Amino acid sequence: MRNRTGRRARRKRRRLKCGQDPTRAVSLCHKSQYVELRRWLKERGFSSRSLVPALFSDTGRGLMTMKPVQAGDVLISLPETCLLTTTTVLSSSIGEYIRRWKPPLSPLLAICVFLISERHLGSQSRWKPYIDVLPKSYTCPAYFSDSVVSLLPGVLRKKALNQRDAVLEMHCSSRGFFHTLQPLFAQPVEDIFTCDAIRWAWCTVNSRTVYVQRCQSPFLSGDPDVYAMAPYLDLLNHSPVVQVEAGFNQATSCYEIRSTLGCKRFTQAFICYGAHDSQRLLLEYGFVAPNNPHRVVYVDPDLLQKFITGTDKQFSHKLLYLKDHHFLENLTFGVEGPSWKLMTTLRLLSLGPEQYASWKTVLLGAAVSQDCEERSVHLARILCQHLMEENADALERLSLMKVDADLSLTEQLSVVESLRREEQKILGYSFEVLRDIHS
Repeated sequence: MRNRTGRRARRKRRRLKCGQDPTRAVSLCHKSQYVELRRWLKERGFSSRSLVPALFSDTGRGLMTMKPVQAGDVLISLPETCLLTTTTVLSSSIGEYIRRWKPPLSPLLAICVFLISERHLGSQSRWKPYIDVLPKSYTCPAYFSDSVVSLLPGVLRKKALNQRDAVLEMHCSSRGFFHTLQPLFAQPVEDIFTCDAIRWAWCTVNSRTVYVQRCQSPFLSGDPDVYAMAPYLDLLNHSPVVQVEAGFNQATSCYEIRSTLGCKRFTQAFICYGAHDSQRLLLEYGFVAPNNPHRVVYVDPDLLQKFITGTDKQFSHKLLYLKDHHFLENLTFGVEGPSWKLMTTLRLLSLGPEQYASWKTVLLGAAVSQDCEERSVHLARILCQHLMEENADALERLSLMKVDADLSLTEQLSVVESLRREEQKILGYSFEVLRDIHS
């Protein structure tokens, strides 16, 4: 056996010695579902040798580069013939039923109905190669039980409940339309267009579509028609530090993604879904990105009333003033401490009766007095400490739920755990910043 003393072997040993285990990737090109997908896309005018599906050790499924991508290069160009839009839906067998239904369906619901129908058709569906590679379920809050939702931070918990209610309302309000589709199916439509099916389709559209502005159809509601399912392209994962330019190119009739910084060969190609914090990523896409530069911890405005009311007779008036000026939105702690908006809010709530005339000064970011500053910092410490204790309690309850949890529940708990551990670190940094103020 040849002694591995070459340059590549030495580099590998140095990486392992330093604990820098490189991300591993296994090609999925040989898997039948991806063979069929690539063959199906080629028939529609798309082929890609530079990006191949692969399974990565850190992110799961994604696309791997087979050659270097230079800055400014087009990463992927997907023809319009491959996109699934409301035009696709209206030209299908379901289209005539949608055109007749009043009041008109929303573009979102129209695509959801089409996805459920095509999934049910199985081998008879023209979209089967794409349907087969879509996730069977998601880790978005729409899939969470009450016990898992209870583990979420307060602000996110409210949004998660709203998401679940939105899916349920979509299903309940659409039953009349579903029944009109019975002539298309041998099986009862109530067994096809179930609440679980709507939830799957809703999460599919919400987490995997790209934005393509379309002309408003007279057969659909006035809601924005901007959803486009993009087979293969939607295998690209999110990275908050990647920069790309994306959009539909009218000249080429393709949806194109252009890399701003480039990408090395045999590495995962990423795109950026937007400058989203971790709570937004979990809510909309069902994951938490590591080392997210936009990560923050939100403060529920209800906590202000819990910890600050006290004997302040003007508290309700202050709170109303802050609400009218949009200061109760997006109150956060970050790795560098409490946000300017949070501290400004706490300064105004810390004003004594003799300082009420200084409200405008506070909103401009100026300090009013030493005692007011000390009170606002003290309140920030109390809020931060409370959130740290709440995080610790949630993590403890989460660890108990992981015992004997099935695969689906384990995946949901893992996402929530990632968020909670990230927020615990952020709060720890913020508490250190606050501890050093006026010390």
